[in-house]
Amino acid sequence: MAYYYLIAAIVFEVIGTLLLPITKNFTKPLATMIVTLSYLASFYMLTHAIKDIPLAIAYSTWSGLGIFLIAVLAYVIYNQHIQWQTQVGLIMIVFGVSIVNFYKG
Repeated sequence: MAYYYLIAAIVFEVIGTLLLPITKNFTKPLATMIVTLSYLASFYMLTHAIKDIPLAIAYSTWSGLGIFLIAVLAYVIYNQHIQWQTQVGLIMIVFGVSIVNFYKG
């Protein structure tokens, strides 16, 4: 169950971050409210995840997969270019998160 909370935390964090440009520096009230609620939901879910997953594992997974998903979705949604060096770095993040989770022992 803890990994479901972690996945939900990642999804909410990605939603909040992807909506940041829409807030126009927090001048758009509805978008700002959605971003705020997304981040609050993300942290709430993360607190449930760390009940059973060690903090270092949960946080590295949350941040690493969040970075990866935000980069990919920003490319798709906002048409932001990702240089090949950045792509290599993102792949390394995925491998790093996988290794951390595999050897969490």
